Amino acid sequence: MSARTAQRTYTIKEVAVLTGLPASTLRYYESIGVIAPISRGASSKHRIYDEDDLDQLMWVACLAATGMSVSDMRQYVANGQLGPAAAGEQIELLAEQERRLAREAEYIALRQRYVRLKIDYWGAVQSGDDARARTLSEQARTLADELKRARKQ
Repeated sequence: MSARTAQRTYTIKEVAVLTGLPASTLRYYESIGVIAPISRGASSKHRIYDEDDLDQLMWVACLAATGMSVSDMRQYVANGQLGPAAAGEQIELLAEQERRLAREAEYIALRQRYVRLKIDYWGAVQSGDDARARTLSEQARTLADELKRARKQ
């Protein structure tokens, strides 16, 4: 028995299932440098992922799930190679992503308010409450303008 056990390897299909990233995305991330080049089989030339590749792809998949741009993911991975020296830049990349997500959450909340107003409006129409329907319609118009402004930001 060897002192060092062989590392498990994975096919691109297995990695796609484990990370939730399609094979096309895995190839794309490799081609543009989000991840380091993947080893190839000696005879088949197919990609062979090891545990380290899988680990890196798992957290890249998490970054992608936050909506982080490919450019920022590439920078994040590059900074990761630098260790503590890049901590400040890593924090800033993540803080900016957090701010983007907060803006998205605010926009979604506005959209939800608009839908709720429209539901209430149609409830008032259904029940014959014309005064309430007019009030809700005015509120919806105001909120629609707010949505347009928020979308442009």
